[in-house]
Amino acid sequence: MENDKYDHEEEFLGYKKIDQYDDAKITSVATHYKDILGKLGENPEREGLLKTPERVAKALQYLTHGYDIDPSEILRSAMFKEDYSQMVVVKDIEVYSMCEHHMLPFFGKAHIAYIPNGHIVGLSKIPRVVDAFARRLQVQERLTNEIRDCIQDTLQPAGVAVVMECRHLCMAMRGVQKQNSVTTTSAFTGGFLSNDKTRAEFLRLITANLH
Repeated sequence: MENDKYDHEEEFLGYKKIDQYDDAKITSVATHYKDILGKLGENPEREGLLKTPERVAKALQYLTHGYDIDPSEILRSAMFKEDYSQMVVVKDIEVYSMCEHHMLPFFGKAHIAYIPNGHIVGLSKIPRVVDAFARRLQVQERLTNEIRDCIQDTLQPAGVAVVMECRHLCMAMRGVQKQNSVTTTSAFTGGFLSNDKTRAEFLRLITANLH
């Protein structure tokens, strides 16, 4: 099997991201999925399914490639000293992840803010941190906390706020089968945790239609 790179390669400020498939993993996972198709009552040799095990193996490796990324390094690659101490908000960050209980997708938006304490970070790095944690087998509660802790531990700001709103296909397609339910999680540190006015301002900003 030839080495098949993803669609992009990026290098910025010392942080290099090259996505590529691991041939040995792809072959191993594809073999198992061929067996699974047979156990489900399908014929893995029919035309429409011949390449499905390999496609699924590649998809799973892409959807879990966050295990190979250090999110804190993403932030450290673009930290700048700056005398700015007001809230910085990045909202409506698209989130796509996989529920670790049923390995079905959940997706939605993350809204993140931090209060700088001597350093700011390149704005694009915050969505990259979200992706690095989301591209793993997850539960929404842990994902919310991991994003918060990474930003707090790396930037050492005066506070971090994370709110996440997601729809879970494990609830929509199976089990309770509630298609329109949305799960909201939140996590705060510093000023967002101790100051009601600061937290209220953040919640107002992420719900306001400013653009």
